[in-house]
Amino acid sequence: MGFPEQQQRPPGRQTEMEPVPDCGETSYRGSGRLAGKKAVITGGDSGIGRAVAIAFAREGADVLIAYLDEDDDARDVARYVEEAGRTCVLVRGDLSDPQHCREVINRAAHEFGSIDVLVSNAAYQMTHNTIEEISDEEWDHTFRLNVGAYFYLTKAALPHMSAGASIIGSSSVNSDTPNPTLAPYAATKAAIANFSASLAQLLGDRGIRVNSVAPGPIWTPLIPSTLPPDAVASFGDNVPLGRAGQPAELASVYVLLASDEASYISGARVAVTGGKPIL
Repeated sequence: MGFPEQQQRPPGRQTEMEPVPDCGETSYRGSGRLAGKKAVITGGDSGIGRAVAIAFAREGADVLIAYLDEDDDARDVARYVEEAGRTCVLVRGDLSDPQHCREVINRAAHEFGSIDVLVSNAAYQMTHNTIEEISDEEWDHTFRLNVGAYFYLTKAALPHMSAGASIIGSSSVNSDTPNPTLAPYAATKAAIANFSASLAQLLGDRGIRVNSVAPGPIWTPLIPSTLPPDAVASFGDNVPLGRAGQPAELASVYVLLASDEASYISGARVAVTGGKPIL
């Protein structure tokens, strides 16, 4: 099916994409599945995080959205959250900085009093055809943001979480079948899946559930800002369903894992890949 060729600077802006991703703005209907819960969502300004924030709010949760510097996109999400009658807190900054991760959690604890759901979703990727193209700085940054933030956020959040809380890491189909041109990113997504499985075992006796979601090709700002235009044009064509997914098509999985309906689901990795299996 494909998309028009396009290119942006990282991290990309949702409003500048063609077509603009569907994050459930007009389609998601809540039914109170997260009523009264307090959630932290990183990368919540656009893409998957945006869809999750909108869905969580319409299911009854207050949300804190952590984002890098995409202020217009973040304010747009806040509007949808507040239209759902929920509180939205926006925190701008670099999640590759451990201290900023702690500040995000401290702000959530101050605003909400407790944290019921942590969604570690913010990520960085870049396309490279050879290993020599990957700088030491980019390698380190990719791991600090994609994996390090998950660790720092979780560690800081645990004192504010109680039995019944849920932690969700955004992994990827690349965790099992890595795209070689996304080598640093793919390695971090494998680490996220593995770390989530470890956390599920470490935190089970506290009644805190941990799971990860493994998306396939999803139309988010990461795509036009990190892939060459010809790859953007054919993005998602190689999966069994023959197309890329929209962020809205993942939201219900995050809602389930955050909800009390998933009270016995922990240590799982849920594939949302358009038919491409994960191991």
